Parts: sequence; structure tokens; C-alpha cells
Amino acid sequence: MSPVLSSSARTIGIRRRHARQSTATLFPVSPYKTSPKPRAGDASDGDRNVSDKVGTSTVTGSGGSTSGCPTADCPPPTSFEAVPHGLESRAEGRTREAAVPLVGIARLAACSPPAESHRKSSERPDYFLLPVKSILNKCDSARVPFDWTINPYRGCEFGCLYCYARYTHEYMELDGGEFERKIFVKKDAGPLLAYDVAHKYSYASEGSGGEKPEHIAIGTATDPYQPAEREYGVTRACLEELAKREGLSISVITKSNQIVRDIDVFKRIAERSELALHVTVTTLRPRLARLLEPRAPRPDLRLAAVRQLSAAGLRVGVSASPLIPGITDREGELEAVAEAAHRAGAQWFWSGVLFLTPSSAKQFLPFVRDKFPRLTKQYEEWYRKQAYAPEKYRNMIAERVARLKQKYGFDRRPLRDAQRTRPGAQMKLGWDAAAVPAEFEGMPSRRAG
Repeated sequence: MSPVLSSSARTIGIRRRHARQSTATLFPVSPYKTSPKPRAGDASDGDRNVSDKVGTSTVTGSGGSTSGCPTADCPPPTSFEAVPHGLESRAEGRTREAAVPLVGIARLAACSPPAESHRKSSERPDYFLLPVKSILNKCDSARVPFDWTINPYRGCEFGCLYCYARYTHEYMELDGGEFERKIFVKKDAGPLLAYDVAHKYSYASEGSGGEKPEHIAIGTATDPYQPAEREYGVTRACLEELAKREGLSISVITKSNQIVRDIDVFKRIAERSELALHVTVTTLRPRLARLLEPRAPRPDLRLAAVRQLSAAGLRVGVSASPLIPGITDREGELEAVAEAAHRAGAQWFWSGVLFLTPSSAKQFLPFVRDKFPRLTKQYEEWYRKQAYAPEKYRNMIAERVARLKQKYGFDRRPLRDAQRTRPGAQMKLGWDAAAVPAEFEGMPSRRAG
């Protein structure tokens, strides 16, 4: 029996160690005072509620969340002002916190037993079985175009240097640098998702005035097709459950060509629900991609997957996010990705500029200083006091993307516009994907994942 579905594995604790403070940093202290963190006594992340809910001040019912508070699946605060002042950084506070009992997802992670793996490489990450109580996570952020998220794993082996989701490991009292080295496999995903959809999901979302179903995004904080999926099949288990339903609205985003494995179940889902598939390609240059996204599949393999998905009659598009200032934004680079996406049969194309959470900044900024020293001053000026690049630059990139959409006739919306007429009926859904959190990659002949 798959270890993901088994409850008989022996429970042992994960050895804890203090977070390593990076010595190669642009800033003497983290520009954010702290990353979002749950307070002692909060029951989150499947402890009492949704497995991916973290950092909320209260827990609201079955899978709800507190507005204005970040969750592991939704983007964290986007400006430094949004982070509470006067608090120490997580790394700096770890020594004193060691004496505080672990709660919520941190307690679950500490008790997670090792997951069996057939991989023998000494470089493979450590896998653990996370005993969650829910798979479907409510996302209350108004900045994203989805209502629910599914992340089959916590952590991602691809190790993209710019990955905004590194902060999610901090909720488990792990350093963000462990994001690609400690992967948590969510147990009993299929049965849990069946329950979640039956009891939490609504076919009449508030945002649409009750006319359209709520949207489920798969892969917002971890890649659903990272290498772990070959062994544990959590993503496949979730898709099989969704294929049994009708009238849903679903999207999947990945950097892996492994997505083509599930063409059969995607077809079944698309017959009864709205489905949009997204493949991320930040640069066409393999050396740069390897630098930015160390263990993600090559760009040409991802484009081949787009071609295969399109040929199977599935709706698929390409994300070129994040676009990395000074690294993947040179003239002709974004244009080349858009042209390649068009040739591969992508029906839409989008891109957003890099933004840096505290955890990702700790990984990415030393990389910039080491590999692109000429950009150090620019990054210090742009990202010292805020997570986003200057608005003027972002607007310039948005106009550039708009021209490419018009040139290649890309759809504006990944999903079709339509209203839900009756429960269980097949429907169409309009959805803007422009606000999906950016990722980080790229580099001008001299990368992200």
C-alpha cells in the first residue's frame, strides 16, 4: 500500500536545528521585521481546520479564514508596512521560541514520520507524511483570482531561488532554506478532498453574485508535479476525486512536463467542469533556467508538454512569471517565450514582475550579489522597503505583455464566461488570471524556479 494512504508508519520526530542566518545578504537585517506566523494557541493547518491555513488570528468554522490574514496558499503581505512592526525576525527569535511548545502545523510537522522512498540518491530531499485533516484551503485574499487552493505537498524540490512560498515552511518552525530539502506529503488526500468539496465548496461564489462557482487553484504554493508525485501520487488522487464531480471550476499550474501523465483524468474533468492548465516558462535559455530553477525540467520539455496538452484538446496557457528585473527582461526575451508558447498551442499568456517575501529575499538577494553584482545596487534600491518593483517598471512590463497578447491573439481569460444555471450542470466561468502570484527566474546570457 502507498505510504500516503497508510496510517501504520511509525511516528518519529524531525530533528530541529536553529535557522541559519545568511551571511551573504544585501541588508544587515531583514527588510521585513518578521514573516507572518501563527500565535501560540491558534489551531491551524489541519490541527483543527484546513491543512494549509497558517498565520490567522482566529479560526472560523470549517475551512474558513480570517480576512486580512495570510495563509500558506495565499500571497503574504505585499508591502513592508503590512507586516507588524516591533517583532523580531523568525530566525532571530528561534532560540527563545525553542522553549515554547509547538502548536498547529509546527506540531504536526514535528510528529510527521518519514515517508518511504525508492530514490537512493544522497541528494534527494527528506520526505515526511503530514497527517492533515483537510486538503481544500480557503483563500480570502482579494488580490488573487481563486477562492480555494489545493497544494498536495508542502515544500518543493525544484528549488526555485525566487519562490515566494518559502515562507510557508516557517510556519512549521523550519527555515525557508529547507523548502526544497524537507518535503511533506499530505496523507489521505483523495478521501479528504471528497469530504471538503461536499461540505465546503460552493457553486455560487460571492464574488460573482452567486452566478458562478468558486474557483479551485492547484499548485499555488508548491509544484503539484515535482518528483515526489511520481512516488506518492497525491496530485493524481486529488484529480481523480475532482473528476467525479461536475460543475466545478479548476486550474492547475506547474513547471513540470510530468503533467502530461494525467491527460486522461484532465479530459474527464473537462467534460464536466471548467479546467485551465498553466505551464510556467520563465526563459528559453536552459543554462539560465538551470541557474534560477535548479531542479525543474528544461524549458523545451515544458513547451513540449504544452503542445501535448493542446493536442489532446485541453485548454492550456503559459505563465512567464516571474519576470526578473535585469535578468529575464532584456529586449526580445519575453517576446521569445510568448512566440514559443504560441507555436506550442498555448491559448493564453501572462507574466508578472518578481516580488520578494522575506524568506525568498534571503535566498535570492545573495544570489544576485554573487552572480549579478552589477544589479546589486538596483535590487537594494527597489526591494529594500517593499516587496514589489517600482510601479513604473511594472506598468511598463504590463504594457509589453499586453502587446504580445494582441500580437499572438492570446485569450484574455483562461476560462470561458458563463453562468451556472443549476446545481450539477456543466458551466462556463470567466476568470482573470492576472493577479496570480509571480515567481522568480531568468537571466541575460550570463535564471529562477
